[in-house]
Amino acid sequence: MPIRTARPDDAPAVVALRAIVHPYLVRGVESTRRMIAQPPPDEAWTAYVHEVDGAVVGWVSAYRNAHTSEPDVGEVATLHVHPEHRGRGAGTALLTAALGHLRDIGARRVRTWALPESLPFARRHGFTPSRELRYSALDLRPAPPMPQPPPGVRLLPLTDVDPRRLHLAETAAAADEPEDVPADSISYDAWRHEVWENLGLDRAASTAAETGGEVAAFSLVIRDGDRMWSDYTGTVPAHRRRGLARLAKTAALHRAAADGVRVAYTSNDEANAPMLAINVKLGYRPVGSSWSCLRDLS
Repeated sequence: MPIRTARPDDAPAVVALRAIVHPYLVRGVESTRRMIAQPPPDEAWTAYVHEVDGAVVGWVSAYRNAHTSEPDVGEVATLHVHPEHRGRGAGTALLTAALGHLRDIGARRVRTWALPESLPFARRHGFTPSRELRYSALDLRPAPPMPQPPPGVRLLPLTDVDPRRLHLAETAAAADEPEDVPADSISYDAWRHEVWENLGLDRAASTAAETGGEVAAFSLVIRDGDRMWSDYTGTVPAHRRRGLARLAKTAALHRAAADGVRVAYTSNDEANAPMLAINVKLGYRPVGSSWSCLRDLS
């Protein structure tokens, strides 16, 4: 099985493959190229591709989870195999390479994600499904109106926000997100590389709700052409139940649509009732799902 380490010039083929397997995920060519060429620090990130007649028909990435206080957690992310090339061993070969890398870097627990139709494959390879993730889409034609914030709240594009203040808000908001591995230990350097310097981050559309001189809520926009991904919308715990996340997300969607974005995608843990309720009110509709799956690595 022709498996090899991914190269930066694989980026266009990887993005094309992702559009077939996960059409609701948004990461552009240049962002993918940078991810391969300049992976996040401290994660021992790597990726592999499977080729058939010189064409990339499979992809997987594997890395150390550097965002959690839990020790020795590895991630196998976004295993893609083209539908026409499934059932021939490509998925097993890619997963074997990814797990081998995680063993080499000392991972003892592994998380991955599987589409519903891929759960039998995950179970055969020792993974246990744990949490369901909902993917949703929103047509931005017409654009949602710009919301009017209450007194004392400003809706700022990220072009007007200090990244260190945004990092503090995101780490506070993420600490109690419903998921298998808590995102409770995100260093500023790692966050800056992965979030602030992401080539797909649209800082003009991404919005922070500021009150009392601090970022209380935010909504991040990752863009590729006329498609966007709500990378993360969150509220600092002390400011929850004030509607600030909805304000920030509505403003971000309005700004993105005004600049030519036509469809917005997002994902949420099925246990995240507050964010799911916001998305339903904004008009998002479910378009797919996947499952977080876990296994020990011996």
